[in-house]
Amino acid sequence: MDLLGKVLNRANLSAAQRKVVKNGGAAGIDGMKVEELEHFMNQYREELIRAIETGTYMPQAVLGVKIPKPSGGVRMLGIPIVIDRVIQQAIHQVLSPMYEVEFSPYSYGFRPQRGAQKAIYQSLSYINSGYQDIIDLDLKSFFDVVNHDLLMSILYRKIKDKRLLKLIRKYLKTGVMLGGATQERLEGTPQGSPLSPLLSNILLNELDKELTQRGHRFVRYADDCSIFLKSKRAATRVLESITNLLSGN
Repeated sequence: MDLLGKVLNRANLSAAQRKVVKNGGAAGIDGMKVEELEHFMNQYREELIRAIETGTYMPQAVLGVKIPKPSGGVRMLGIPIVIDRVIQQAIHQVLSPMYEVEFSPYSYGFRPQRGAQKAIYQSLSYINSGYQDIIDLDLKSFFDVVNHDLLMSILYRKIKDKRLLKLIRKYLKTGVMLGGATQERLEGTPQGSPLSPLLSNILLNELDKELTQRGHRFVRYADDCSIFLKSKRAATRVLESITNLLSGN
């Protein structure tokens, strides 16, 4: 299936461009602002498309920004250049409908017609049904150590377009510029880009499927997951089991 052709379709690229402009945000390492995007695309759209089609396009490093966390410490986000934001958004628009049909009904983050409020309602439903011992999994650091080959193997199950897979891998390996120096990325998923929420959900859908298969009641919102149980004993047992699962033991 020519998925890359769908990504580069004029209507899909135009919709991605409008989305990026609407979202705004800071410029990446090349200094281009979203306000300059229309002029650039009008002038270089066909050249950009040819470079992507032939596999010669190389994404630029993302601008690393450290964001303080409420609990202390910092979280690293990456700001891609606006051209890469358009390309990633175009990929997202093609892949999202393909994966939505597979995602768990108990996954609420960064998905259409869902959100935090519905996640809270589902959590209250579990609690009111007697599932009041809760395991909270914070998976933020999990994304920093994601094995690229593992994620690509999951994508390959559904995506057979090798050119698109190569482009996605390029985005996974895109370096991060901090203090004027670019750091190579050998693992982890890029946080802060249009594609990262979808890649995160595709990856963590594997956890959702495992929890469903084990019969657990859970709610996941992006990289926060809560498992609801009826006793502390069960919660302790499940916590050990899930920890072993996530650590690969």
